[in-house]
Amino acid sequence: MESMAGKLGIIALESALNAGGKIDKILSEWRGGEHFIIESECPRFGSGEAKGLIKESIRDRDLYILVDVCNSSVTYMMDGEKNRMSPDDHFQDLKRIIAACNGKAGRITVIMPFLYESRQHRRVVRESLDCAVMLQELWHMGVHEIITFDAHDPRMQSAIPLGGFEDVSPALQFTQALLAEYEDLRLDSDHLMFISPDEGATQRVVFMASIFGVNIGMFYKRRDYARIENGMNPIVAHDFCGESVAGKDVIVVDDMISSGGSMIDVAQQLKERGARRVFMFATFGLFTNGFEKFDRAYEAGLFDRVFTTNLIYQKPALKEKPWYCSVGMNRYVAAIIDTLNKGESMRELIRPAHRMKEMIALYKGGAFQG
Repeated sequence: MESMAGKLGIIALESALNAGGKIDKILSEWRGGEHFIIESECPRFGSGEAKGLIKESIRDRDLYILVDVCNSSVTYMMDGEKNRMSPDDHFQDLKRIIAACNGKAGRITVIMPFLYESRQHRRVVRESLDCAVMLQELWHMGVHEIITFDAHDPRMQSAIPLGGFEDVSPALQFTQALLAEYEDLRLDSDHLMFISPDEGATQRVVFMASIFGVNIGMFYKRRDYARIENGMNPIVAHDFCGESVAGKDVIVVDDMISSGGSMIDVAQQLKERGARRVFMFATFGLFTNGFEKFDRAYEAGLFDRVFTTNLIYQKPALKEKPWYCSVGMNRYVAAIIDTLNKGESMRELIRPAHRMKEMIALYKGGAFQG
């Protein structure tokens, strides 16, 4: 069954080529062997300027454009030197491909797992609102819907009140990965807690804790507002609010790990408070300062495992770390594309509470198979 928008087509930008191929293979298995990838590229001139190029007809197609704005492994030549693609470069290439569609597609959906400029989501002083501007640009270019995952602040969709915007939770995949990796978890309030590393992550922590039927704790970030370092006020300390974590397994949940300093500080405080094991869930593992501090913290026993998704580029060295577990999302993205293309409801995919509860019940009953 196809949507009224037309035949399914997938355009994977260079930043998402690997994921795009895997998603296409999954859809092909579901749909009788047909493939849906449409070849495209953004060739560059020696000056660094570029253009978008689509290599086959997309007339009346229901297009899904995949882009990973965090993929720092992609490079291009400029003035004879190799440059790494920044999020800005990836976003420009996305717009080039949309422009190359020239209004011929039946419908365009952008799948952008890490929402571009999502951390610049509010105005505190006289500053730009980059995420809002980005959303409005895509809307004015004719994008029908934007699919993202675990947005830093989902209220950004207010920038395009008449546009389609879906913020998908990967909570189901995190639950599945954790239960598959550990057979000795006791999923009750006496032995398990979910922890929010700051007030901004509270909503996603409350959602997961309510499904598991356990309590939460929260850290409050005290910052030094008299100084600015790397564009932000440095964190002075993390103050904890919640019941005792002594003897319990704790799961720290956030949307991303950037440098990792906050996560490790939180893990250290939890261990000092007597936590049994510390697990970290983060939808996006950026690890912008490398892995050394995580290696040291792991060797010191501050945490047991870090779980992040494969929605964005994963550095090869990360996959080799004994403390790391990759949470696969390609099948889930394929399901989203399949559902939208068929014109079906996204409700269960966006907030998979029912499936999570079923999984937890199977685990408690000893019948769970990861």
